[in-house]
Amino acid sequence: MAVVAFAAAQTTTIPKVSVDFGAGKGAGDVNSTLQILALLTILSIAPAILILTTAFTRIVIIFSFLRSALGTPTIPPNQVIVGLSLFLTFFVMGPTYTKINDQAIQPYMSAKGDPHKIELPVAIERAKGPLRDFMLKSTYEKDLELFLNIRHQTPKTAKDVDMITLIPAFIISELKTAFIIGFYIFIPFLIIDLIVASSLMSMGMMMLPPVVVSLPAKLLVFVLADGWATLISAILAGYK
Repeated sequence: MAVVAFAAAQTTTIPKVSVDFGAGKGAGDVNSTLQILALLTILSIAPAILILTTAFTRIVIIFSFLRSALGTPTIPPNQVIVGLSLFLTFFVMGPTYTKINDQAIQPYMSAKGDPHKIELPVAIERAKGPLRDFMLKSTYEKDLELFLNIRHQTPKTAKDVDMITLIPAFIISELKTAFIIGFYIFIPFLIIDLIVASSLMSMGMMMLPPVVVSLPAKLLVFVLADGWATLISAILAGYK
């Protein structure tokens, strides 16, 4: 058996991988290659696009603040926080992505000869519209003016706002909003911590860590107030 296995190993061929840069048959080959290259480039930066041009940034930061306010830095786990934030992002961005699909992706993917078929540059411009509208709704005017003044731009309408200028303004606005909500989240739990610490000091139980008592109290208050549903409702209401 060992001899047979050795002989089979000797006859096994190793596949060869090569890249061909030969001449194309026409302009169509070059265009297809460039489109594939552009698609691969977009896929490589897709995570950054998802994080920085959607509601994901605000949602995941708010949940991180909630976890810190509760005093449970590892519960829920990061996978749960990121997963919940991702699906809430899909929920918030659903109408925007539907418009992009109807106005840009489907016409671009139409079969040749279809009167509704559009080229890639037109599809990209159409896709920018719904995404620009979404980001403008959540961007503070002061933040947008900051970047417009830096680039010395004076757009007349919302369609004239450059995406390179809008995206950083949108990110700053999302961070600002997330920190404001995080501040409101911390207030009730901070009050509970102060009450527990004062009660333990008044009873002379200085050797007992306040977190041992405050953590169950904060969890109880959060559950009784239906905290998850209330917080998620507030987050979703901010994108209406």
